Amino acid sequence: MGSEFWYVGMVAVASSLALGALILPFLRRLRLGQVVRAEGPQSHLTKQGTPTMGGVIFLSITLALLWFFGLQMSLDPARLAVISLLTLGFGVVGLVDDVFKVVFRRPLGLLAREKLGWQALLTAFAALVLSFAGHSTHVTVPFLGIGIELGPLYWALLLLWGMGFSNAVNLTDGVDGLAAGTVAISSLTYAVIGLVTSVPEVTLFAVALAGALLGFLFFNAHPARLFMGDVGSLALGGGLVAMSALTKTELLLPIIGIVYVWTTLSVMLQVASFRLFKGRRLFRMSPFHHALELRGWSETQIVVVYYFAGLLGAALGLLGLHGMGR
Repeated sequence: MGSEFWYVGMVAVASSLALGALILPFLRRLRLGQVVRAEGPQSHLTKQGTPTMGGVIFLSITLALLWFFGLQMSLDPARLAVISLLTLGFGVVGLVDDVFKVVFRRPLGLLAREKLGWQALLTAFAALVLSFAGHSTHVTVPFLGIGIELGPLYWALLLLWGMGFSNAVNLTDGVDGLAAGTVAISSLTYAVIGLVTSVPEVTLFAVALAGALLGFLFFNAHPARLFMGDVGSLALGGGLVAMSALTKTELLLPIIGIVYVWTTLSVMLQVASFRLFKGRRLFRMSPFHHALELRGWSETQIVVVYYFAGLLGAALGLLGLHGMGR
């Protein structure tokens, strides 16, 4: 990895630590604390009132570094715009959701249809930008190297990815440090993929994001003093989708993001079991990390296991990239 990218990563870490130290007391004074849902693990009730919306820290730093260094390096403005649109756009949706929860004390925030509608609109607009930029609708199957021309179906896939992965990361953000750490791992993976596929915009964004998340973990690791909120988790999902699309590794994202896929699948299986078998639950609670908590696992144990799963997904993703002929 080029020395300039390492420099961006270090600036991101330092900036995140500094901005976090400045913002945390401010959030406490405003009493913008987490609203804990009563149906969650009882151990989480102690988290009530912990400052939230900390995602603005790594989101603002990442995008500032992306554009500052991106313009300095004469990178493609269209690619920078797509990354910014999906990341910042989803972040704004999450911010509104957080405001509804924290300020207006509506625990569920935006209605599901409202959130999905805005996510679909933002993804569709990003797809429109990509289409005008001549983005390929061809995808390659990992490991097999088989190419498939999807045509218009490609945009449907991108729409599914946009809504799916943003909400998947949001579901993963249920244990201190879980989402921030796993997305940092995924981002570093995409930093490598950006280099291999010659998409420096993705490498720049991925390094900046990973660095900002590592700095944020200083405040978010157990016991968390600051939560990222939906402004952070939805933005992270959007960023992952943007990186996969620009590097033409759309089908690698479920492998690299195996943690987010499993988290979402555990919720879907729980709902299906409850409806099909007259109230019987597959897990004691979903997402699955909450089921582990009810089994007596500590948050630290859960995070370590999920980090290893994230590293496994990253390794498989890089192997799959090689199998795609990259």
